[in-house]
Amino acid sequence: MPVTVSTIQKMKEKGEKITMITAYDYTTAKIVDAAGIPLILVGDSLGMVVLGYDSTVPVTIEDMLHHTAAVVRGTKNAMVIGDMPFMTYQANIDDAMYNAARFLQEARCQAVKIEGGVTTAEVTRRLVSAGIPVCGHIGLTPQSINVFGGHKIQGKTPEAARRLLDDAIAFEQAGAFAVVLETVPAPLATLVTKKLSIPTIGIGAGAGCDGQVQVINDVLGSYTDFVPKHAKQYARIADIIAKAVAEYHADVKSGAFPTEAQSFPMDESLLKDLM
Repeated sequence: MPVTVSTIQKMKEKGEKITMITAYDYTTAKIVDAAGIPLILVGDSLGMVVLGYDSTVPVTIEDMLHHTAAVVRGTKNAMVIGDMPFMTYQANIDDAMYNAARFLQEARCQAVKIEGGVTTAEVTRRLVSAGIPVCGHIGLTPQSINVFGGHKIQGKTPEAARRLLDDAIAFEQAGAFAVVLETVPAPLATLVTKKLSIPTIGIGAGAGCDGQVQVINDVLGSYTDFVPKHAKQYARIADIIAKAVAEYHADVKSGAFPTEAQSFPMDESLLKDLM
């Protein structure tokens, strides 16, 4: 059965851990969906791991809609969440409503993700009231990387911890169905999780969250620029791909590929008038 916001809420209430993973294309989405992952995030992290940018900031809504639609086409059961990119919801509520509607109408996903908390509570409230499920994102919010001055742990002081808790509560009170906590000390993330009635999804936030999210390229070991501290590589497919491509290159150069097995025959007598 397709996963819904009610499914996710029931998982928290039962104490069942929630798995979320990113995907950016049809083929990957099919594999992830078949594995039984309940939540697929089409993250604006595609800016780095797919498009080669140095942050998420340059990612456009057209980029996100294009990739989100591909993921939706590859998904049968998982709930697909489209990440609203930089400045598509921060400027004003009308822009946020219009852009979020595009995710559901054009990309056909089931929810959107926005960063913020207190600052985006009213946007969240309006989106939810219009029938658009919202997943919040607090802590290290990548779209604010220039303000943070880099990828830094958030909530390390009493004041910062209070702000982070306030952001989480603001999302819940505004109607968000879940909140992503990124790069937050584990004890703080555990406290936030206990304070909220909606699920928390951690990334670099320890085991006390209701669920976990990871970037598919980190899980598979296909992104070679760097490996985040919070990531665990379950494979090293970059090495496998490099080996396969090298062997293919060598076979083409030597004439070992293609063979008759990869070729299509015909009656060569039919070519006599062409010779």
